[in-house]
Amino acid sequence: MFGESALSLVLQAGPLVKVILVLLLFFSIVTWAIIVYKYRFLSRLEKETDQFKMLFSRNRSHEIFYQMARGFSDNPYASLFNVVATDNQVPKENIKIELKRIVHVESTRLEKFLNFLATTGSTAPFIGLFGTVWGIMDSFRGIGKMGSASLATVAPGIAEALIATAAGLAAAIPAVMAFNYFQGKVRRHITEIEDFSQELYELYVEGNRAANQERSGSI
Repeated sequence: MFGESALSLVLQAGPLVKVILVLLLFFSIVTWAIIVYKYRFLSRLEKETDQFKMLFSRNRSHEIFYQMARGFSDNPYASLFNVVATDNQVPKENIKIELKRIVHVESTRLEKFLNFLATTGSTAPFIGLFGTVWGIMDSFRGIGKMGSASLATVAPGIAEALIATAAGLAAAIPAVMAFNYFQGKVRRHITEIEDFSQELYELYVEGNRAANQERSGSI
């Protein structure tokens, strides 16, 4: 019953309000597509990362773990490890630069589509409000032409206009909630990736350098 009345309000709305409703529908559909995608992506990343860290903590041997890390080709932690792997061709003086580059690339990948959620959450209510204001203006113009201001005359036009505000809020609320939720997870992952990058550098570059210096001194 409610769905039929809402649909009738949409169909009876003016041309500009209909355009705004279509735009808000687009924002809403894309928002939910991003929510599903980001949830699956981050869930898979967390599962793979837990497995990777468990293997890494058990065996830090360069050669052995390098073979094991190949099973995590799409994981940011594996990408960082490949930079310091024994058969990687990156010169040691460039390793720190390459680690920073991968951290930046992976951070960008983690933050992908969050800007759209933020934009939807901040602009959709105002787009809906604009449609409402325009619809109310049309309603008052119609009232002026009819010369009647009774509730029966005013109410349908106002209801048609308010549907735009409702649509704007329906698009914005999930976008804001999803943005805050995913941003928290993404920030935590970025911090952990940066920490892991530093750990790898200290363990395999600085550690090897110190070991080589000790061997040189003993000789």
